[in-house]
Amino acid sequence: METASWHGWRTAAERALYGPEGFYRRPEGPAGHFRTSVHASALYARSVAALLIRVDEALGRPGTLDFVDVGAGRGELVTGVLAALPDDVAARTRAWAVEIAGWPAGADERITWTAETPRGVTGLLFANEWLDNVPLDVVETDADGVPRTVLVGPDGTERLGAPVSGEDAEWLARWWPLDAEEGLRAEIGLPRDRAWASAVSRVDRGLAVAVDYAHTRDSRPLFGTLTGFRAGREVVPVPDGSCDITAHVALDACAGAASVPAALRTQRAALRALGVTGVRPPLALASSDPHAYVRALAAVGEAAELTAPGGLGDFGWLVQSVGIPDPLAL
Repeated sequence: METASWHGWRTAAERALYGPEGFYRRPEGPAGHFRTSVHASALYARSVAALLIRVDEALGRPGTLDFVDVGAGRGELVTGVLAALPDDVAARTRAWAVEIAGWPAGADERITWTAETPRGVTGLLFANEWLDNVPLDVVETDADGVPRTVLVGPDGTERLGAPVSGEDAEWLARWWPLDAEEGLRAEIGLPRDRAWASAVSRVDRGLAVAVDYAHTRDSRPLFGTLTGFRAGREVVPVPDGSCDITAHVALDACAGAASVPAALRTQRAALRALGVTGVRPPLALASSDPHAYVRALAAVGEAAELTAPGGLGDFGWLVQSVGIPDPLAL
């Protein structure tokens, strides 16, 4: 394989995901390959709408209330949030879908589609499984325990490159220090820190929330988390545009990059704070209103999936407040 075809994972994944023929420009969209909380249940969008209502109240019900869906896919979340809002709140809501793939056919005309996060946001900026797709470099310790950049070829074959240096080495030492043991891996989250700090800087007043697969400094995985997804199955990551390329997010590092108050929660805790309890309906309802009982049972199942230990419930929620109290702490 020629030298020119070897790149760090950040460069390779950027092209494979977002280039002209990239994975995220394919017509089927992310939902054709993996299932997020948004796709699991409409209850998720209703919960985000409830959070937006709390933000609206904390802001004093402004004349224009922004909802910004970062990494919007085909607009499933922003569409569901608009549908779940009370009429008086929906009438004041300015909805944004931030997505490179552009406006899908049949999209709600109330939604503004843009490739860049808007400035001057007053309201809620919500990034569901966006940061895990911000490309980053992978490093691995060599036989001497020295962290080196992992290079990858078009077919997914890897080899070690130069030792990590400069600001990448500084990030690694602060956020993901590696022992001097051969074969340990880490993912340099600096591009994600910067992407998140930039997104938060667009919020003048309100709340910024990032939801993702996550880990913190006291629980980093020994061998990293880089992987691929295709057609609903986890696969070996290959940077050829045929699969999603993703890695879990160091949300604590992202929190430190944005200079506003931050709180880290599990999705389970966040959704319960928004009233998603998963409590079974009373049996008496089955007699008085059988249809309502069936709907309530279905909601219990959906709530259980969204909050399940070992599954979606373990996702991290990074919540950062700009000029208002944390609405999830109420």
